[in-house]
Amino acid sequence: MILVLCTLFLVPVSAQEATTKQQKKEAVKSHLKQHFKPYGFIRNYFAYDSRESWSGTGDLYSFQPKDEKLNAYGDDLNAQSTFRFLSLTTRLGLNIVGYQWRNTQFGAKIEADFYAGLSTKGTGTHSVSGVAQFRLRQAYLTLAWDSLKMGKDFARVDLLMGQAWHPMAADLCDAIALNSGAPFGPFSRTPQVKMDARLGKYVTLTAAGIWQMQYMSTGPDGQSAEYMLYGKTPEAYLGLSFHDKGFLMRLGADVLSIKPRHLGAVEDPVYGTVTVKVKDRITTASPFIYLQYKKGEFSIKAKSIFAEAGEHMNMNGGYGVKAVNADGSYEYTPTRTSSTWLSIVYGGKVGAQEDKHPQKLQGILFGGYVHNFGTKDALATNADGSFVGFYYPRSYAMNEMWRLSPTLLYTVGKFQLGLEYEITSVQYGKGTQNDHGLVRDNLHWVTNHRVQLMAKYNF
Repeated sequence: MILVLCTLFLVPVSAQEATTKQQKKEAVKSHLKQHFKPYGFIRNYFAYDSRESWSGTGDLYSFQPKDEKLNAYGDDLNAQSTFRFLSLTTRLGLNIVGYQWRNTQFGAKIEADFYAGLSTKGTGTHSVSGVAQFRLRQAYLTLAWDSLKMGKDFARVDLLMGQAWHPMAADLCDAIALNSGAPFGPFSRTPQVKMDARLGKYVTLTAAGIWQMQYMSTGPDGQSAEYMLYGKTPEAYLGLSFHDKGFLMRLGADVLSIKPRHLGAVEDPVYGTVTVKVKDRITTASPFIYLQYKKGEFSIKAKSIFAEAGEHMNMNGGYGVKAVNADGSYEYTPTRTSSTWLSIVYGGKVGAQEDKHPQKLQGILFGGYVHNFGTKDALATNADGSFVGFYYPRSYAMNEMWRLSPTLLYTVGKFQLGLEYEITSVQYGKGTQNDHGLVRDNLHWVTNHRVQLMAKYNF
């Protein structure tokens, strides 16, 4: 009898414990589903190039075709075609949303993808050997406040801290290419503190302090973050956006101040050559305008930037020495480059539609143009006529460049298949650089034809 009573007493307790455990399990599952949003994709590129080009990330990130390289027989050694297919840039990400304490809303993002390893083949021409590495793309937290109510509109402030898209690179063109239109437009993700203040319904003010990590300025020691490190001055951005229904206009400017050298040398009559601390500094300003209009299945975007230097945003540019001072310090002058792109998208649903697998065919057209104006001031020269210093990551002999890229993108549910033809043509000069770093003699065009197929599954 006692055993029966104990059994009757314990059964409800066990059932209650099981119910409680199940409720906790469901609560945890609901919490994760509500606040943690994983995403990503698996992406494969199949790419053919008609000639050697400046590129990166397993040659998937294409900048521009290289100039002629003629041998004794007059053969162009850079007129070599290549082909590759890679699943690099496959991506994983996590959005964290929905947390709030009093009037403060909290969020975060972490995003990473697979990237080409650092090893290259023996000649160092292509970074296509070695293993892929998992790299950080974005990692930031956000805080937001809804403040002054203004009728149906409101003033809202968003604060972002961490690594995210550079404010001048955030508005990318519509293209399936990994370069997303670079170097015709800025391309950079950087550590930053950024504030977006929405002032009513139509206007947003953006201000940011930016550092350098993956995309860096060039200088005497190549591309490095040390120039900003010793400069101790964050890159500054200020922009204003106007938005109404399908229209968006963004105006802004980026100011960068770095120290290309912190040590120099002077000649002393007693001690000879003496290493000294110097106060070298170059400050550049790059304004831009961005326009966008979307309606239904049609979209058009355009961006134009007048960049001083600009290599830290993956654009064509650099700077050089314009004067040598008695205290061992240098004065600098930046290159000036005009870069503009336009992208148009049109397309909608095709075929028989099913709720789980909607079909869509889009046509995309991208066009871009770059013009190199050379350095702002004349470059300083040595006794032998060579420049004291001219720092340009890619070919300084580039005068102008254009790109045209038509694309077809077919989407079935989460699967996408894209075919893109990218033609990029560059006008190079041959001969001696003038005092602004330009080569204007023997002008000629070289062209690369890239045919690229992309297969992608989003999740």
